Amino acid sequence: MATPEPFTTRATTDELEDLRSRLRNTRWPDAPEDAGWSLGTDIAYLRRLVDHWATTFDWPAQEAKLSELPRFRTTVDGLDIHFIHAKATAGPALPIVLTHGWPDSFWRYTKVIQLLTNPADPADAFDVIVPDVPGFGYSTRPAQPLNSIEVADLWARLMDSLGYQRFGAAGGDIGSHVSRYLGLNHPDRVVAVHRTDGGIPVYTGDPAELTQDERDWMQSTAAWGAAEGAYAAMHRTKPQTAAVGLTDSPAGLAAWIVEKLRSWSDDFDETYTMDEILTNITIYWLTGTIGSSMRMYNANAAIPPAQHARRVEVPSGFSLFSGDVVRPPRAWLERATNLVYFNEVDGGGHFAPFEEPELYAAELREFFRPYR
Repeated sequence: MATPEPFTTRATTDELEDLRSRLRNTRWPDAPEDAGWSLGTDIAYLRRLVDHWATTFDWPAQEAKLSELPRFRTTVDGLDIHFIHAKATAGPALPIVLTHGWPDSFWRYTKVIQLLTNPADPADAFDVIVPDVPGFGYSTRPAQPLNSIEVADLWARLMDSLGYQRFGAAGGDIGSHVSRYLGLNHPDRVVAVHRTDGGIPVYTGDPAELTQDERDWMQSTAAWGAAEGAYAAMHRTKPQTAAVGLTDSPAGLAAWIVEKLRSWSDDFDETYTMDEILTNITIYWLTGTIGSSMRMYNANAAIPPAQHARRVEVPSGFSLFSGDVVRPPRAWLERATNLVYFNEVDGGGHFAPFEEPELYAAELREFFRPYR
């Protein structure tokens, strides 16, 4: 594997002018009166966001801020992987690989890195590695989408190249799946796995063997999918259709992403500034990764059911944030993992590391403390 090289980005004047021109020339849809967010993205809100993006948002300033992080790029199995590698400031440190989900990138963890590398008690410090999944952010867009099993194997080789033979894994959303497969397929190296969700349940056994809590959860998950899962059905089945419009229209891209940020967060209006939202979206725009990120859903849908049925035997912990979606019951997590830590956190949602960085960092410190 190649030696990691420091990595920075600088958007060109032409790229930013093209973006602003597209934003200024957005062709807006009509909307029913007082629809708000009930039918998807609130067009009135989106107009304000797009206007800010076109006229006020300072991407070079945000880009410079992101470049203050210790960012690198290396080649693993022929794929260029972008990652943050932040080492603990003092004391013994447990290496931890944090994996993001959709619709984000390394952006998800930018607020927790300092909290994890420089805690009040040096004994709680981590060496933090935050890679962009291939097809997301500044990592390679693979010719064929990778599934979560393949990404987990990539991360094991990345950690090996960084000199870490023993490490922890944590994540949410797609990152929860990747972390799970790290524990399943690399138990000799992964000391413990922390997750903020249990994923969408796949159960091939007799439903009578499930507890009532588990059955209720599966029913609520199916109901959530019927009401909120249209995006995932598109990603799994026809991602290229949506990718055409979302790659061509920054307003369309913003609509696709911001609606999920709002729906899956605990307190959208109080949590995110427009600049924070637009930093996430601009990464997608400039890297052209909305299509490649959606294609991972298609790859994951092809994972055989037998893989979903495997039990994670390495120590597993779950921090379930109150504003997240489809939160699993303890009985399911005990069935699916060697559950040693379970905490229901008051506050935060699907993007907990960004929404509640202090709470999230505290959960990682508490869970991983016995495995250092």
